[in-house]
Amino acid sequence: MIFNKHTARKTAEVLLQINAIKLSPKDPFTWASGWKSPIYCDNRIILSYPTIRNYIRETMAKQIEKQYGKPDVIAGVATGAIGIGMLVAEYLGVPFIYVRPEAKSHGRKNQIEGHVESGQNIVVVEDLISTGNSSLNAVKALKEANLNVKGMIAIFSYGFEIANANFEKENISFHTLSNYQSLLDQALETNYITQKELGTLSKWNANPSEWNNN
Repeated sequence: MIFNKHTARKTAEVLLQINAIKLSPKDPFTWASGWKSPIYCDNRIILSYPTIRNYIRETMAKQIEKQYGKPDVIAGVATGAIGIGMLVAEYLGVPFIYVRPEAKSHGRKNQIEGHVESGQNIVVVEDLISTGNSSLNAVKALKEANLNVKGMIAIFSYGFEIANANFEKENISFHTLSNYQSLLDQALETNYITQKELGTLSKWNANPSEWNNN
């Protein structure tokens, strides 16, 4: 769920501007999952642009306070959300931790890195939500550590129905600054894509695992 249309369009605009999101319907990308995709998103690029990273940091922080209240701790999901999560925590003046996909096999064998105390209120920061599985894996680890997960906020979501279903199943609230539909609206309005390409991009989003550009 996006917070509001203005923020969604503005966020889409800056992500396209710095090529954090690339749309290529004619020459699709291949994801690690093997899916063919006309879109590729790498929000870590945001960190290289001070003005834009400050916009994302401040917008996320303000929306967190509005939606969930000021948390005790911000948790970033490794590795993509470590940078932006730390910036959000700094803006809010609260501690920061991050959550690995799984516990390390050496040293202290931590999955959660940083200091937390049982019962603390946590808001999880993500850079991107696709199916939601990796995000919810982090939530599971935090809950197992007896932490109170208030919800999650991400920069961008592909808007897949499977993600909505996964979050609903686990009873976890999540919000995003922008999403796929807002991105398409912005891209079309600014002539980044054509009406024909809009149709291709919409078809992919409806059934990404089976999509091809033939």
